[in-house]
Amino acid sequence: MRLEILPVLGIGHVTEGDDLAAVIATAAPWLRNGDVLVVTSKIVSKAEGRLVDVPADGPERLAARDEVLAGETARVVASRGATRIVQTHHGFVMASAGIDASNVDKTRLVLLPVDPDASARALRDALRERYDLDLAVIISDTMGRPWRNGLTDVALGVAGMPAIRDHRGEVDPYGNELQLTQMAVVDELAGAGELIKGKCDQVPVAVVRGYLPATEPDDAGGARALIRDAAQDLFSLGTAEARAAGLSDAATLADGPGPMPADLTAVRRAIDAVAGVVAPGTVFTVVEEAEVRAGLVAEMPGWPEGAALLLGSAPTPVEPMGLVRFGADLHRLRVALAAEGVGSTMLPPPPGSSASAALAL
Repeated sequence: MRLEILPVLGIGHVTEGDDLAAVIATAAPWLRNGDVLVVTSKIVSKAEGRLVDVPADGPERLAARDEVLAGETARVVASRGATRIVQTHHGFVMASAGIDASNVDKTRLVLLPVDPDASARALRDALRERYDLDLAVIISDTMGRPWRNGLTDVALGVAGMPAIRDHRGEVDPYGNELQLTQMAVVDELAGAGELIKGKCDQVPVAVVRGYLPATEPDDAGGARALIRDAAQDLFSLGTAEARAAGLSDAATLADGPGPMPADLTAVRRAIDAVAGVVAPGTVFTVVEEAEVRAGLVAEMPGWPEGAALLLGSAPTPVEPMGLVRFGADLHRLRVALAAEGVGSTMLPPPPGSSASAALAL
């Protein structure tokens, strides 16, 4: 495969209502079928009127920008100082919701296109219907990446090709079947286009030639296929936000053992985790001997069938404030158990025992 990356020169200043298909076709009469057109999202946004007016400077500008950011934010992922990493209503996770103040008048901000996939399809359709060009179109924007410095262009929208090349099920030269390999080829092509577009050269469109033997119908889900499902996202929050969410969950911890028998190794880890912060003399004990457990549970009405038994004993002698502290320590243990994936509920201790509380796990 031989690839060429070609700049589209002479685009000029794009304003609201401009016909991007005409602008691009006029500037690049050399376009061929099968080319991949990489278009910076900013000129798409400008043509679609995705601009807002703000003060040119001062605290009023910052306040206006914050208001715009709030409107473009579905949820805050992480924040540190003035930096906000948010999830947009599209599902993209990026700094400041992709709001841009570069290459635009100081009294305006550029927002992302409302539907970049739809924008890519509309541009592709216009080029095909009016100029007889069968191209793939990528709408790109610049993003940072977790754990790596520097920015790169990625695809926000795509038409005419799948966003992902799926290698799963293929066999490598060593006979290994590929299980997980899915390449975000449109991000790679967006990054390739950025190599010749630059930020200050006013080249908002690039062409990657030689990658596609032919375009494909627009039924592959667009760039939305690149957005990781929340259930599969291991890093859906920043560290500070995840910690805050955990503390909030701890304050509203639900009662009830889990659906499966508790992992006693995990239970012992939870006990060890709170050992240094509970009141001196507080003891938590997992009842592991089957006969002892059966005898104690028999005296405890309402004990969940199959649940493990954990007894907690407050320091003696027990004083009113000591009981309050014991209740707090018991909750600390329940939170530590929840962090290990072990649900728990508190029931009265067995009659006649020295325990102050019992947990069903």
